[in-house]
Amino acid sequence: MLITSVKSGSKFETIASYSRAVAIGDWIFVSNTAGIDYETRTLPDTAAEQLRLAIATVERALAAVDASLADVVRIQVFVPDESHVDEATEVLGEAFRGIDPALTMTRSPLAGEYKAEIEVTAYRGAGSAQRVRIDL
Repeated sequence: MLITSVKSGSKFETIASYSRAVAIGDWIFVSNTAGIDYETRTLPDTAAEQLRLAIATVERALAAVDASLADVVRIQVFVPDESHVDEATEVLGEAFRGIDPALTMTRSPLAGEYKAEIEVTAYRGAGSAQRVRIDL
């Protein structure tokens, strides 16, 4: 079995000794990802822009192991301020509409000026699998 670790350039990956993503077989686990540009170290002002940037980082990590957002089966989003929930929800809809992964959104404190972070689990090939929708 091959385990592949993906690094994104966050200094915390080095300090805490973790990876942005870890692929084990077809399962891919992407760490909690903040909406910061790891190259410029800039942080957008809004929760929506932070979440878009975080999703872009997740997308790059998935691409590094031959997967995509279409393969995401579970999302966990952290939004500390209730007033940012609606904009975060809209961004999730933009990115995951038609993919429809399981979602948990938690209001929990984040460090500093972070307004939204995302963590995902993906299964390589899920995006091309046949989908069935069941309405309860």
